[in-house]
Amino acid sequence: MSSHDQTLSALWDQVTGTQPAPPGWLVLVTGAVALFAVLARPIWHVTRNAVTIAHEGGHGLVALATNRKLAGIRLHSDTSGLTLSYGRPTGPGMVLTAAAGYTAPALLGLGCAALLVADRITLLLWLAIVLLLALLLRIRNAFGLFIVLVAGGAFFLVSWFGSAEVQAGFAYLGCWFLLFGAVRPVLELQHQRRIGWARDSDADQLARLTHVPALAWVTVFLLVALACLALGASWLLQPLQ
Repeated sequence: MSSHDQTLSALWDQVTGTQPAPPGWLVLVTGAVALFAVLARPIWHVTRNAVTIAHEGGHGLVALATNRKLAGIRLHSDTSGLTLSYGRPTGPGMVLTAAAGYTAPALLGLGCAALLVADRITLLLWLAIVLLLALLLRIRNAFGLFIVLVAGGAFFLVSWFGSAEVQAGFAYLGCWFLLFGAVRPVLELQHQRRIGWARDSDADQLARLTHVPALAWVTVFLLVALACLALGASWLLQPLQ
């Protein structure tokens, strides 16, 4: 076997292998930092971009999975986003695509928790890089390109140059943030709807598509976020029990 093949084999083994579980204090500290990043308003205005990436990525992924044509994704500096897809304006594909946005961060956070509890820290980091690269190909505005490149670059630098403890801290921080961060946008959505600022929100689009009240869809979004947070947190804290 050539040295090149040996290098690739070693890299593959590292990515697909398991890593030592982090110390309990790291799990707790990263959870506390993530919660602070969600609750502190000035910080949230920046960190919310990560939730928007997951939100719009969820729309895009489900659009492709339901055979809709994905025209592009835009991420804006005010942390809003827009995913354009073409196909039937009604039907299951459109409903699933519209419902995917607010549920995607929570489900992604739960998936991250499943990988972390299985000690697949490196695999989580590299899967994030792959997903961000796939998203990058669909971005159609400058700020969107910038924020996805920053996120992807951070994951690459940590996964390639970071120590095992740094990688674990970064992975746990990201996972906690998705789990906590999935809840606040749903609460913000209902607040905006109540004061008349979100008449064309995902929940309102789903109400027109399904004839189920928009408030019911907001409730579904919130229940999914809370359920993923509860289950994901129980997995992440399991080693401490």
